[in-house]
Amino acid sequence: MLEEVERWLAQRSWSAADRPLDQLLAAKGDTGTTVSVVLPALNEEATVGEIVATIRRELTANGGPGAVPLVDELVVLDSGSTDRTAEVAAAAGARVVHRDEILPRLPALPGKGEVLWRSLLATTGDVVCFVDADLKDFSSDFVSGIVGPLLTDPGVQFVKAMYDRPLGEVAGQGGRVTELVARPLLNLHWPQLAGFVQPLGGEYAARRSLLERLPFPVGYGVELGLLVDALHTVGLDALAQVDVGVRKHRHQDGRALGRMAATIYRTAQLRLARGHLVRPALTQFERTAEGFVPRTYAVDTEERPPMAEIPEYARRRAA
Repeated sequence: MLEEVERWLAQRSWSAADRPLDQLLAAKGDTGTTVSVVLPALNEEATVGEIVATIRRELTANGGPGAVPLVDELVVLDSGSTDRTAEVAAAAGARVVHRDEILPRLPALPGKGEVLWRSLLATTGDVVCFVDADLKDFSSDFVSGIVGPLLTDPGVQFVKAMYDRPLGEVAGQGGRVTELVARPLLNLHWPQLAGFVQPLGGEYAARRSLLERLPFPVGYGVELGLLVDALHTVGLDALAQVDVGVRKHRHQDGRALGRMAATIYRTAQLRLARGHLVRPALTQFERTAEGFVPRTYAVDTEERPPMAEIPEYARRRAA
């Protein structure tokens, strides 16, 4: 590990407990910083309600007794759910916005990154905090922990959550794409990022002034793309990570993980060589009664430009 990264680990890796809520609230009041929390959601009716309810109850002005009004805006971005995700999220207290309602002149592309990119037009907070909507046993530390450094340290611009990821009942075996694809890529090509425990985690917060300057891969490559581009835009010392405990969520099967891995590799490849590349595909095999059948999938390569370049966003910011 680079000496620079060892220093970074000592100076820019914290625990959620390092910043008590009263300290965060005081810092928020002193700076006037506003916070938006965004949950990208696709068919997450089983978990999205509890996540929204916990954040609203503990971290908003409309919460219950003892709530700390840290979050100014709580938005669920529905990317085309066919279940009751939108209904459950709204009942729990979120403002629900459908992906297609935002920037309708640009037809939406499928993918998580597309929803995160469009969320910048649906929110107003100075700090934007992303939380996946499939988390189980959710704790509000996931929000307060990663927002904390952005409220208390003006030098920090981008914060990732770090946590243990069990696979079923087995501790530490989650994050298979991280260990098999993302971590080797980062160590080999962007060794300054080797200190991130969960580089692909879906829980992170950043200053709007940074996010609006970054391109967003539309698919699963968004987390790696934002992390790499943030490094090149603001430097390692502006990045941080916070330990929030344990992350439990729904795990995908091996074929889905293979498609995710291909997308992440492609996102890295584009950043290593920005020239023209053939649109890639990934062929996987599924056993049927007739034997192994090949299934070929396109690998997400589309990226949205920095939001600051979108006229509708510029007009809203100028208003």
